[in-house]
Amino acid sequence: MEIKHNIGFVTLLLTMIAGYCDTVTFVAADSIFSAHVTGNFIVFAYQFVKGSDVHAWVKLLTFPVFILAVIAGGRIAGKALNHYTILCWEGFLLLLSGVIVAVLNYNNAFEEWMMYAITMMAVFAMGLQNAFGKLYAKETHGPTTMMTGNVTQASLDFGTLLKNGFHHPEALESLKKQLITILGFLVGCFLGAYAGKQFGLVTLVLPGLAMIICYLYHREK
Repeated sequence: MEIKHNIGFVTLLLTMIAGYCDTVTFVAADSIFSAHVTGNFIVFAYQFVKGSDVHAWVKLLTFPVFILAVIAGGRIAGKALNHYTILCWEGFLLLLSGVIVAVLNYNNAFEEWMMYAITMMAVFAMGLQNAFGKLYAKETHGPTTMMTGNVTQASLDFGTLLKNGFHHPEALESLKKQLITILGFLVGCFLGAYAGKQFGLVTLVLPGLAMIICYLYHREK
């Protein structure tokens, strides 16, 4: 028998992890977004017009890596009975990424190309989370890796509440759900900014562990 899933908790956890990973890689890995990969197009274009070197082109690599991750997520979903298997793989990749960085740092062997390789692992992990959100939309209150749509829905809900004197149960409930996603992502961003600045990519072990725990909690009994 499958245990009942806590959608609010899962939504909060996933949004925090996405915000955390997105900010950690941006701060500690040459301004690369790992969750909102289209943001890398903006950074690439900005660096390109400024006459940046070849490192700017690495940001474009996030796009094919992300696509491969989403395809892999679809394959995993096609074979796994437990929806959260995708998140287990995501957690494993993030945990592995942080462990590799820790080992390399300990041996003073962490080089620039390794930083990019680890970042691409994080991008792949976030691609899996994006696939989870699309394949199992009812498992969360909304998209967990990009907030534009959630902010839009929250604004519409707030407008409806203003129009009806805050006496609109459906809009109020929807707004509460959107606030979980938005605030969760924001908290994750703050945590990721601090962790990335102080400790670097090694802190990817934290969301990795959190995701694996989430999988174990929601696995089928």
